[in-house]
Amino acid sequence: MQRFFFAFPGGWPGAGLLLMRAVIALAILVQAACYVREPDPTLAAWAVGLAAIFAGCLLLIGFLTPLAGSFVALGALGIWLSLIPPCMPTLFDSGTAAVFALTILWAIVTVGPGAFSVDARVFGRREIIFPPLGPR
Repeated sequence: MQRFFFAFPGGWPGAGLLLMRAVIALAILVQAACYVREPDPTLAAWAVGLAAIFAGCLLLIGFLTPLAGSFVALGALGIWLSLIPPCMPTLFDSGTAAVFALTILWAIVTVGPGAFSVDARVFGRREIIFPPLGPR
């Protein structure tokens, strides 16, 4: 999994990535709530809503971030291009909102989740200490 990430930056860059992940994840969770709370939701609306909840939670905690971000980007693109049935109201119906969401997702997927994520704890760099070779 390490090859999916370039680095896990800490400090201010890591805080910036955490903020970007939180903003896009909360937008995805709001969009998912719109799908699930429709007056007469169809099976497709429930499926899209539950998938968005799952992917939004993964992005929020920073677990499997490249995969979750890619799936969310495909979903946002599908809603924007009307391939996925939209709910009312939808966050990604306008071109500006879709471009902003896709830009944030592109940055998260290409840079990685940052040091403040589950991915950094699970797949981050490790220090391997070899014991000294002594007489046998």
